[in-house]
Amino acid sequence: MSGRAMTLWQRVRAHPLARIGPGFITGAADDDPSGIATYSQAGAQYGFDMLWTMPLAWPLMAAIQCMCGFLGRTTGRGLAANIKSAFPPIVLQGVVVLLLIANTLNISADLAAMGEAAELVTGVERHVMTAVFVAVTVLSQIFVPYRRYVWYLKWLTASLLAYAAVLFVVHVPWSRVALHTLMPHFTPDASAAAMIVGVFGTTISPYLFFWQASEEVEDLEAQGGRPLIQAPRAAHAELRRIRWDTWSGMFYSDLTAYFIILATAVTLHVAGIRDINSAAQAADALRPLAGDFAFLLFAVGIIGVGLIGVPVLAGSAAYAVAEAMGWPFGLERKVREARGFYAVIAVSVLVALGMQYLPINPMKALFYSAVINGVVAVPLMVVIIVLVSKRSVMGAYTASRFLVILGWVATAVMGVAALAMLKSR
Repeated sequence: MSGRAMTLWQRVRAHPLARIGPGFITGAADDDPSGIATYSQAGAQYGFDMLWTMPLAWPLMAAIQCMCGFLGRTTGRGLAANIKSAFPPIVLQGVVVLLLIANTLNISADLAAMGEAAELVTGVERHVMTAVFVAVTVLSQIFVPYRRYVWYLKWLTASLLAYAAVLFVVHVPWSRVALHTLMPHFTPDASAAAMIVGVFGTTISPYLFFWQASEEVEDLEAQGGRPLIQAPRAAHAELRRIRWDTWSGMFYSDLTAYFIILATAVTLHVAGIRDINSAAQAADALRPLAGDFAFLLFAVGIIGVGLIGVPVLAGSAAYAVAEAMGWPFGLERKVREARGFYAVIAVSVLVALGMQYLPINPMKALFYSAVINGVVAVPLMVVIIVLVSKRSVMGAYTASRFLVILGWVATAVMGVAALAMLKSR
């Protein structure tokens, strides 16, 4: 490699995007294609009336994810391993089984959206493109070492900027946007309640809890470090890093969701297009309203975030199952060193791929995934708050009162949302 090329590579490695951590990647994964479909439907159906949900969701999702990051870095163990040591086996078994089912359904819906978006952009048949995406994600997770693989994921987070760019090619009445963001305007009926449930359920999801805790452990091992309870001198700097990484990552995620709701509100809702069943449909509907460039940005964004979301969904399930079973795990390990861990990744994605050829509506799969996530999220959030509040688990680094209060508020919001969702069905 030439000196000039080496200098360019060094500049890329030194870029701020290359230094972001697990919290930022987790935030980007939260806006997966199924999430884009939910936010697009919110904007298309209700216009500006759902914008207020994002400022409310940000501190709640950040608090829970911060706790997960603290738990992983402080104990040196993932969420499933901590639950295993502190709660009866039935608690972990129930959570892991439901997580595995929900994640597989979610992966199926995400792959369907990515295939549809790729077909719209390239003209290549969607099932062919879906198979390509599956091959890329599975082979990358299995054969690319964690330190290099996570570097690619960090750069893929830039794909979320596509949704901010869409707003530059459409007219946005910013004064009305500000008013609806700060002051909710909606009719409190069953339909609006279901949409609010969908938005919060998409934003605060169990798979993100497992992923971030385990990625902190991966980072710790990759750096040759020790858990904070064994290395107190590193605690101040590491906990501060997790706070900034997670709050900024969740803000990035939340802002992107806000932009998606806003972009579809000023285009689809204004044009009378109120029923959106997939992220790819939202992209296609944008073309005659906002032009080819807006369509292309939206569609490419779906593919980009799908390439983050699918590995995170599969990886979080694999971490949970491996920790529950006591298997070796980790993306830094070779296949022969963690066969069970990689088998869960491969099987969950391949089963999701197989669902593309069954008479199963991807949106139905997404709905059932949302139901399971809603059922799992509330007790799991209680478990997380209990864990990070225990000195026997966290030592001197238990969560602050402020974080715990935000966590309980998030749990209450999700509890009400889950009850409303079950009642409405």
